[in-house]
This record gives sequence, structure tokens and C-alpha cells, in this order.
Amino acid sequence: MTREAAAGARQSAGERSELMGRAETLIKALPWLERFHGKTVVIKYGGHAMTDEALRHSFAEDVVFLRYAGLKPVIVHGGGPQINEALARNGIDSTFTAGLRVTTPEAMEVVRMVLTGQVQRDVVGLINRHGPFALGMSGEDANLFIAERKHAVVDGERVDIGQVGEIVEVQVGAVRALLDDGRIPVVSSVARGDDGEIYNVNADTAAAALAVALDAAKLVVLTDVEGLYADWPASDDVIDSLTTDELAELLPELSSGMVPKMEACLAAVRGGVPRAHVLDGRVPHSLLLEIFTDEGIGTMVLPGAQGSESS
Repeated sequence: MTREAAAGARQSAGERSELMGRAETLIKALPWLERFHGKTVVIKYGGHAMTDEALRHSFAEDVVFLRYAGLKPVIVHGGGPQINEALARNGIDSTFTAGLRVTTPEAMEVVRMVLTGQVQRDVVGLINRHGPFALGMSGEDANLFIAERKHAVVDGERVDIGQVGEIVEVQVGAVRALLDDGRIPVVSSVARGDDGEIYNVNADTAAAALAVALDAAKLVVLTDVEGLYADWPASDDVIDSLTTDELAELLPELSSGMVPKMEACLAAVRGGVPRAHVLDGRVPHSLLLEIFTDEGIGTMVLPGAQGSESS
């Protein structure tokens, strides 16, 4: 055999090995495809995954993959960095009380504009590069989210923080119609009140409420950390899974940034969603790694006192 022929044979063997590896990856995903085919997955989209250009495209690809794999993805998004930038550009102070954005009528106009007119359109556009799937809607549309005014608590006293809302009702008829039509709803975290007021609502909370109302199989919260740390900052060990009871005990000790995300997971699972996950959105394709692999990543919240289980 000539040197050229031997090199060709080695290359062919390498190519075959690579192809077999790809096939093995697909076969390993089969149990998860069977489990979640036709099921709804609600994804809270935020953090670095929303601002890094490569990750934005990666996220859109993941969501389209879910759609083609037979799942029904629903996206709920916030837009903190974009809102901060727009408020500064308009000369409006951005202040927080007890971790909540004080939302004046002037600020609410900017919040509404940024969430529904900028961030949502960006997400819809990225997904629709792959096909006519995504359709944007606000929590105002078809009265999807009904909210009441929320107050902050400072030193035991209720403090008015403006047009910040707490979701009290979810009407999912319009979202179900979109899912039945094969669409991917992209929902902005804005709500309407019975009094006609428009409210800014926490996107983590909104995603949890929507997951419960849709009887979703999963809630996935993308964030900028690897998951829930067991003993932060002393250790960077991530808790793979825990029950709602265990999470409830940990909540008072968590950092302020993790509280709304873990509260959302707790509310979702206690509301009937079988499992909720906090994932590192800085990892490309983290969504697919969680749903379609045995190992999974991040932290998973399960009902009651159940033991660990994968994905």
C-alpha cells in the first residue's frame, strides 16, 4: 500500500469514528426525546446569554432544536441591562429598594418600550432565522398576566415602589393556541392590572407562574452562575439536585441575586411542575445539555422529599 493510500485509509477510519460518535450522541438522547416529546418547557431567558452575541445565536438554535425535536418551548424574558441603558439614555434615575426596581410612570414607559419593542423583537428575530416559529407577546396581550401592585418591605414597613406588580392570575388561552399552531411564544414580563395600570413584573416569577398555568414538564431558568452553590462564597461546589423542602430551608441564606430565581423554581414545583432547573447560560447549548443528556448541568429542584434523579 502506498503512503498516500495508507493516509487515506487512516482518514477514513477517523471519519468513521467521528460519525459513530455523533450517532451515539443521538441515540443517548432517545430516552429524553421520548419523555419530553409533545411536552411544554418554559424557559426564563436572561443574564449573559441575552447580551453576548455568540450566546444569543446559540440560545436561538437550542430553542429551534427543541421545537424540531417535538417539544413545545415557551420563552419568558426580562431585560435588566437593556432597561438600565435606556433609562440612563433618557435621563431617568434607576433606583432599587429591597432589590426591586422603583418604577415611576416615566420609567414604566421605558421598561415597556425596551421589553416589548427591543428585547422581544431581537429574540423573535434570532429564532425566526431558522423558520417561521417565534411570535412575540406581552403579558398584557389577551390578559396573559394580571397583576396587583407590589410593595417592598424595608425594616418591617411597606414601601411604595411604583408600577411594580405581583402576578395574581394567568390566562393561557392565547399561549396554548400558539403552541397548538406550532409556534414558539416569546413573552415579555409586563402585566396588566384590573385597574388598567401597567406593571413591571419579575421575569423569574412570571416564568414560574406561566409554567404552572401551562402544566409544563419543566421550568428552566438561565442565569450567570453554574447553579446553586452549596456554601458560597466558601466553596464553589454546585448542588446537583434538591427537594422543595430543602430549598425552602436554604432560601433565607441565599444571596439576593439568587433568591428570585430559586423562589421561582420553588413556586413552580410546588405548583405542580415536575422539575425546575437553574442553568449557567454562559455555557453554549446548556439548554440541550440539560434536557437531552444523562448528566445534566446546573441545579435541579424536585418535589417534596424525593431523591435525586437525572434531567
